[in-house]
Amino acid sequence: MDDIVRRARTSHGTFYLYFANKEDLFKALLRDALHDMAGITDAFPVVTRNAAGRAALRQWVHTFCETYAAHSAVIRSLSQAELIGEEVWGDGLQLLFRLSEAMTQGMTAAAGEKRPERAGGPAQASADGHRPGLVVGGDGEGDGDGGESLAGHAELTALACLMMLERVNYLWSVEVRLPREEMVDRLTAIMFAAFQSP
Repeated sequence: MDDIVRRARTSHGTFYLYFANKEDLFKALLRDALHDMAGITDAFPVVTRNAAGRAALRQWVHTFCETYAAHSAVIRSLSQAELIGEEVWGDGLQLLFRLSEAMTQGMTAAAGEKRPERAGGPAQASADGHRPGLVVGGDGEGDGDGGESLAGHAELTALACLMMLERVNYLWSVEVRLPREEMVDRLTAIMFAAFQSP
């Protein structure tokens, strides 16, 4: 607590006017981080298969990296589930799958790929991380009809791209030296190419 109030240039009394304890402060910071990441999720573009689509994707990747950097300490803590409550962890996991679905839709919409409708609105993740409708097994061949296999491929590709994007940003957040703009270019190129093949 001494470190917190010193860095905030305030007093213990002022701190306790707003927060009950350190955990309460962390939850408030996490709410801010999740709010900003939700904004990034909603802003994922429709990525056309041309230079304009690639440029739109690069701009989104750049914005994702800036948003992650602004909240890096809090987002990093989400990977340490023992430090946070199950409810907070669930909020982060829910946002992860929302972002994965937004990426799937944005990367496939321009190609006119049909994705099966799901009952019940936005995807829901259970406590064990399973999300109904996400294809997590099989080789993508002969698994139901062609539309379901295509949807499963796109969703898993989006999730893999998101994990790659998060890990690179994690490395930046712990001060691993990587050329930022070149990495944004490479991440964009990999994500753009990942949806070009079945």
